[in-house]
Amino acid sequence: MKYDYLIVGSGFFGSICAHELNKTGKKVLVIDSRNHIGGNCHTENKDGINVHTYGPHVFHTSNEEVWKWINQFVEFNNFRLNPVANYKDELYSLPFNMWTFNKLWNVTTPEQAKLIIENQSKEIGEPTNLEEQAIKLVGKDVYEKLIKGYTTKQWKKDPKELPKEIITRLPVRFTFDGNYFNDKYQGIPIGGYTQIFEKLLDGIEVRLGVDYFKDELPKHNKVIYTGPIDRFFDYKYGELEYKTTRFEHKHFDTPNYQGTAVMNYTEEEIVHTRTIEHKHFESSDTPTTWVSWEYPHTYKAGETEPYYPVNDKLNTEIYSMYKEEANKLSDSVLFGGRLAEYKYYDMHQVIASALDFINKEIN
Repeated sequence: MKYDYLIVGSGFFGSICAHELNKTGKKVLVIDSRNHIGGNCHTENKDGINVHTYGPHVFHTSNEEVWKWINQFVEFNNFRLNPVANYKDELYSLPFNMWTFNKLWNVTTPEQAKLIIENQSKEIGEPTNLEEQAIKLVGKDVYEKLIKGYTTKQWKKDPKELPKEIITRLPVRFTFDGNYFNDKYQGIPIGGYTQIFEKLLDGIEVRLGVDYFKDELPKHNKVIYTGPIDRFFDYKYGELEYKTTRFEHKHFDTPNYQGTAVMNYTEEEIVHTRTIEHKHFESSDTPTTWVSWEYPHTYKAGETEPYYPVNDKLNTEIYSMYKEEANKLSDSVLFGGRLAEYKYYDMHQVIASALDFINKEIN
């Protein structure tokens, strides 16, 4: 049998492409090297709790079309992410807001907080790296306690060596609003994320545990590749760098372990970055709980999972060379998604990108 499309990867990008192509009558095969669908959004029900296998995924968007699209497949609750920062057993509200500044400086008004930040950052002109950008945004005290150690262990780099753009994603509010995201639509799919991918891939052949580069594959006309672009070209221009993590999932015979879904540990001496208590995403009423420890992990191409691109100058230059190579193959191989585009995508962004991509391909 010959397939019209071979799709490599069953995360959002690959699954959406497969779903839309299947609707037009195309013969599609989806392969994934993992033993499950859904990519990093995969969830698994354990003891009545939907565990986010690869870390917390909170859906958020202000794109009404994307929101309507995903609600075809699942119903969302009204979860709002309010992380807690733990620095030497001192607890602070995240994202940085008036509760954070009140505990740190005993201020009660936005003007008082802004004045302290201004005084602590007045020596910095135009920020050139993450450290300078962070101090400019929230002052030296917040940076030293709540950003520096966490960032250093998370990225395994001195914040001075990281691009300033990384920290600009972090919201700062001079209100008593602890909601991490500003988007109009937010929530967690009731019953977990995996069901979305099951519905997207319904009626489509999926083969799991298949390596695109090592296993024999059936004949096909075209490939949609969502894996690491440097791997596709056998690292001919060098390996792209990623921040990656590993997780330890533990079960506890208690109904409530930490009282919040996500707790960040911001001191560098504590090796893990976060603990995630999954039941709080859906307010699961269970007698026990599942908690995940998230650890920074050294990325090794082909051995560890790539998570977040390190879009510094060197890696951007390397990617541009791979992008040129990819463009030459556009008649037979198409590249899309976070790993193939070496681009950080939130879930709503990759959905929008995939829908736009496949509509152009179909039409």
